[in-house]
Amino acid sequence: MKKLPRSFYTRPTLLVAKDLLGKILVRQIGKIVLAGTIVEVEAYLGSKDPASHAYRGKTKRNEVMFHEGGHLYVYFTYGMHFCANVVTGKEGVAEAVLIRAVEPLEGIEAMRKNRRFKANRVDEVTISNGPAKLCQAFRIGREQNGTDLLGAEIFLIAEKPIPKSSIGASPRIGIAKAKEHLWRFFVKGNRWVSR
Repeated sequence: MKKLPRSFYTRPTLLVAKDLLGKILVRQIGKIVLAGTIVEVEAYLGSKDPASHAYRGKTKRNEVMFHEGGHLYVYFTYGMHFCANVVTGKEGVAEAVLIRAVEPLEGIEAMRKNRRFKANRVDEVTISNGPAKLCQAFRIGREQNGTDLLGAEIFLIAEKPIPKSSIGASPRIGIAKAKEHLWRFFVKGNRWVSR
Protein backbone atom coordinates (compact mmCIF):
# COMPACT_ATOMS: atom_id res chain seq x y z
CA MET A 1 0.00 0.00 0.00
CA LYS A 2 1.75 3.10 -1.32
CA LYS A 3 0.99 6.72 -0.46
CA LEU A 4 0.14 8.84 -3.49
CA PRO A 5 3.05 11.10 -4.54
CA ARG A 6 2.84 14.88 -5.06
CA SER A 7 2.93 14.33 -8.83
CA PHE A 8 -0.47 12.60 -8.64
CA TYR A 9 -2.09 15.80 -7.34
CA THR A 10 -0.35 18.35 -9.55
CA ARG A 11 -1.95 17.06 -12.76
CA PRO A 12 -5.07 18.63 -14.39
CA THR A 13 -7.98 18.70 -11.94
CA LEU A 14 -10.55 16.76 -13.98
CA LEU A 15 -8.04 13.96 -14.49
CA VAL A 16 -7.19 13.87 -10.77
CA ALA A 17 -10.91 13.88 -9.87
CA LYS A 18 -11.63 10.72 -11.87
CA ASP A 19 -8.43 9.07 -10.65
CA LEU A 20 -9.33 9.71 -7.00
CA LEU A 21 -12.16 7.20 -7.32
CA GLY A 22 -11.03 3.91 -5.80
CA LYS A 23 -8.18 5.49 -3.84
CA ILE A 24 -8.15 4.97 -0.07
CA LEU A 25 -8.50 7.93 2.29
CA VAL A 26 -6.60 7.26 5.53
CA ARG A 27 -6.83 9.26 8.78
CA GLN A 28 -4.51 8.46 11.69
CA ILE A 29 -5.69 9.62 15.14
CA GLY A 30 -3.24 8.30 17.72
CA LYS A 31 -3.46 4.52 17.47
CA ILE A 32 -6.79 4.65 15.65
CA VAL A 33 -6.76 4.24 11.86
CA LEU A 34 -9.80 5.29 9.84
CA ALA A 35 -9.87 4.30 6.18
CA GLY A 36 -12.33 4.28 3.32
CA THR A 37 -12.46 3.97 -0.45
CA ILE A 38 -13.35 7.19 -2.28
CA VAL A 39 -16.50 6.57 -4.34
CA GLU A 40 -17.72 10.08 -5.21
CA VAL A 41 -16.03 13.44 -5.92
CA GLU A 42 -16.68 16.85 -7.49
CA ALA A 43 -14.13 19.01 -9.33
CA TYR A 44 -13.88 22.80 -8.88
CA LEU A 45 -11.74 24.73 -11.36
CA GLY A 46 -10.76 27.97 -9.63
CA SER A 47 -10.96 31.18 -11.64
CA LYS A 48 -12.57 29.34 -14.60
CA ASP A 49 -15.47 28.05 -12.48
CA PRO A 50 -18.19 30.33 -11.02
CA ALA A 51 -19.09 27.56 -8.51
CA SER A 52 -15.55 27.50 -7.09
CA HIS A 53 -14.62 29.23 -3.82
CA ALA A 54 -11.60 30.65 -5.65
CA TYR A 55 -13.52 32.14 -8.59
CA ARG A 56 -13.14 35.71 -7.34
CA GLY A 57 -9.55 35.33 -6.11
CA LYS A 58 -7.72 34.59 -2.90
CA THR A 59 -9.31 35.17 0.52
CA LYS A 60 -8.46 34.06 4.05
CA ARG A 61 -11.08 31.30 3.73
CA ASN A 62 -9.82 29.80 0.44
CA GLU A 63 -6.06 30.46 0.63
CA VAL A 64 -5.24 26.73 0.99
CA MET A 65 -6.73 26.20 -2.50
CA PHE A 66 -3.77 28.23 -3.84
CA HIS A 67 -1.24 25.77 -2.38
CA GLU A 68 0.51 23.19 -4.52
CA GLY A 69 -1.58 20.08 -5.21
CA GLY A 70 -1.60 17.49 -2.45
CA HIS A 71 -2.99 19.55 0.44
CA LEU A 72 -6.36 19.29 2.15
CA TYR A 73 -8.70 22.28 1.86
CA VAL A 74 -11.36 22.07 4.59
CA TYR A 75 -14.17 24.60 4.75
CA PHE A 76 -17.15 25.20 7.01
CA THR A 77 -20.58 25.49 5.39
CA TYR A 78 -24.18 26.21 6.41
CA GLY A 79 -22.89 27.16 9.84
CA MET A 80 -22.65 23.50 10.87
CA HIS A 81 -20.70 21.22 8.51
CA PHE A 82 -17.12 20.72 7.33
CA CYS A 83 -16.25 19.52 3.83
CA ALA A 84 -12.84 18.24 2.66
CA ASN A 85 -11.22 18.89 -0.72
CA VAL A 86 -8.02 17.66 -2.30
CA VAL A 87 -6.06 20.61 -3.73
CA THR A 88 -4.86 19.96 -7.28
CA GLY A 89 -2.55 21.53 -9.85
CA LYS A 90 0.43 23.81 -9.49
CA GLU A 91 0.83 26.38 -6.72
CA GLY A 92 -1.34 29.44 -7.36
CA VAL A 93 -3.88 27.62 -9.59
CA ALA A 94 -6.56 27.28 -6.85
CA GLU A 95 -8.34 24.16 -8.07
CA ALA A 96 -9.61 21.33 -5.88
CA VAL A 97 -11.71 18.18 -5.74
CA LEU A 98 -14.40 17.78 -3.09
CA ILE A 99 -14.50 14.29 -1.58
CA ARG A 100 -18.24 13.60 -1.48
CA ALA A 101 -18.42 10.01 -0.23
CA VAL A 102 -16.30 7.07 0.90
CA GLU A 103 -17.00 3.41 1.52
CA PRO A 104 -15.65 2.60 5.03
CA LEU A 105 -12.93 -0.04 5.26
CA GLU A 106 -11.23 0.28 8.65
CA GLY A 107 -12.11 1.89 11.98
CA ILE A 108 -15.84 1.60 11.35
CA GLU A 109 -16.73 1.48 15.07
CA ALA A 110 -14.76 4.68 15.65
CA MET A 111 -16.54 6.27 12.68
CA ARG A 112 -19.89 5.34 14.21
CA LYS A 113 -18.88 7.01 17.48
CA ASN A 114 -17.63 10.08 15.62
CA ARG A 115 -21.01 10.28 13.87
CA ARG A 116 -22.71 9.82 17.28
CA PHE A 117 -24.71 6.83 16.12
CA LYS A 118 -26.42 4.61 18.66
CA ALA A 119 -25.40 1.01 18.03
CA ASN A 120 -28.95 -0.24 17.53
CA ARG A 121 -29.86 2.28 14.81
CA VAL A 122 -26.80 2.30 12.61
CA ASP A 123 -27.17 2.08 8.88
CA GLU A 124 -23.59 1.54 7.72
CA VAL A 125 -24.21 3.41 4.46
CA THR A 126 -25.10 6.66 6.22
CA ILE A 127 -21.76 6.74 8.04
CA SER A 128 -19.97 8.42 5.13
CA ASN A 129 -22.29 8.83 2.14
CA GLY A 130 -21.99 12.60 1.92
CA PRO A 131 -19.25 15.25 2.28
CA ALA A 132 -20.26 16.47 5.75
CA LYS A 133 -20.91 12.93 7.00
CA LEU A 134 -17.46 11.70 5.96
CA CYS A 135 -15.78 14.68 7.62
CA GLN A 136 -17.63 13.91 10.84
CA ALA A 137 -16.83 10.18 10.57
CA PHE A 138 -13.12 10.87 9.90
CA ARG A 139 -12.93 13.74 12.45
CA ILE A 140 -11.87 16.22 9.80
CA GLY A 141 -12.45 19.82 10.83
CA ARG A 142 -10.94 23.30 10.77
CA GLU A 143 -7.66 22.06 12.34
CA GLN A 144 -7.04 19.80 9.31
CA ASN A 145 -7.29 22.66 6.79
CA GLY A 146 -3.94 22.83 4.97
CA THR A 147 -2.83 19.32 5.94
CA ASP A 148 -0.16 17.99 3.57
CA LEU A 149 -1.45 14.72 2.12
CA LEU A 150 2.11 13.42 1.95
CA GLY A 151 2.29 13.49 5.75
CA ALA A 152 1.23 10.93 8.37
CA GLU A 153 -2.06 12.40 9.65
CA ILE A 154 -4.24 12.24 6.53
CA PHE A 155 -3.15 10.70 3.23
CA LEU A 156 -4.33 8.73 0.23
CA ILE A 157 -3.20 5.28 -0.81
CA ALA A 158 -3.00 4.04 -4.37
CA GLU A 159 -5.30 1.17 -5.26
CA LYS A 160 -6.26 -0.56 -8.47
CA PRO A 161 -7.85 2.01 -10.82
CA ILE A 162 -11.60 1.99 -11.34
CA PRO A 163 -12.40 0.99 -14.96
CA LYS A 164 -13.70 3.90 -17.07
CA SER A 165 -16.89 1.94 -17.74
CA SER A 166 -17.62 1.96 -13.98
CA ILE A 167 -17.31 5.75 -13.60
CA GLY A 168 -20.44 7.88 -13.85
CA ALA A 169 -20.55 11.65 -14.40
CA SER A 170 -23.26 14.20 -13.61
CA PRO A 171 -23.74 17.87 -12.71
CA ARG A 172 -22.43 18.85 -9.29
CA ILE A 173 -24.85 18.87 -6.35
CA GLY A 174 -26.13 21.93 -4.49
CA ILE A 175 -24.62 24.66 -6.67
CA ALA A 176 -26.38 27.63 -8.28
CA LYS A 177 -23.85 28.40 -11.03
CA ALA A 178 -22.09 26.37 -13.74
CA LYS A 179 -24.66 23.58 -13.45
CA GLU A 180 -24.00 22.50 -17.04
CA HIS A 181 -20.61 20.94 -16.22
CA LEU A 182 -20.56 17.18 -15.61
CA TRP A 183 -17.83 17.47 -12.98
CA ARG A 184 -19.27 15.12 -10.38
CA PHE A 185 -17.76 11.65 -10.74
CA PHE A 186 -18.84 8.51 -8.92
CA VAL A 187 -18.49 4.74 -8.90
CA LYS A 188 -21.60 3.38 -10.59
CA GLY A 189 -23.74 1.14 -8.39
CA ASN A 190 -21.78 1.82 -5.19
CA ARG A 191 -24.10 2.00 -2.17
CA TRP A 192 -22.12 4.80 -0.52
CA VAL A 193 -22.57 7.30 -3.35
CA SER A 194 -24.66 10.17 -1.95
CA ARG A 195 -28.31 10.39 -2.92
